[in-house]
Amino acid sequence: MKVHHLAKNNSILNTFIAEIRDSTIQKDSLRFRRNIERIGEILGYEMSKTFNYSTTYVETPLGNKKMHLPSNDVVLCSVLRAGIPLHVGLLNYFDKAENAFISAFRKPKENSHDFDIVVEYFASPSINNKTLLIIDPMLATGRSLIAVYKAIQKFGSPKELHVVSVIGSTSGIQYAEKNLPKNTNLWIADIDKELNKKGYIVPGLGDAGDLAFGEKL
Repeated sequence: MKVHHLAKNNSILNTFIAEIRDSTIQKDSLRFRRNIERIGEILGYEMSKTFNYSTTYVETPLGNKKMHLPSNDVVLCSVLRAGIPLHVGLLNYFDKAENAFISAFRKPKENSHDFDIVVEYFASPSINNKTLLIIDPMLATGRSLIAVYKAIQKFGSPKELHVVSVIGSTSGIQYAEKNLPKNTNLWIADIDKELNKKGYIVPGLGDAGDLAFGEKL
């Protein structure tokens, strides 16, 4: 798996990452969602440089202009509910993409920090021979990501697989590398080294779904 760690190179992206991590600023859920969306736009822009392009001609009021436009058939697949703002950011740039949604959550085991990944809902077009983007803002243990990848395979075999995340852990990325095709690309804003006993990224930012949409029961 090829890892594209964008925060390794300084850019305006650092501002958005800093704000979603900041425990004071992240209390503004509207700003939190918008920052995740903007991070998605930046990740999508960088990813687009690796796409296939075809030549076309655009007619202007004064003549014709030769242009090179992306030709990939893109499917955006986001993990509900935390993935929605990131999905929107990518859809802002890949506005002709098809869309898939999956519900995947952690179900804790009794008297343990361990948990199972439960997949309950999936709506997807065919992904056969298309460019599939699996969108999950937090790549913590990597288990949710792999559960999603296994579940979506019944809709076909993608030509290309890209994973899009905001923050990941080193161990989660290693787990993904072991369980995803070797030619997978991971586009990630920033990477933290640690996970706590509950499997949350440290320092991370907290629960992305709660910060975006409010706490759940």
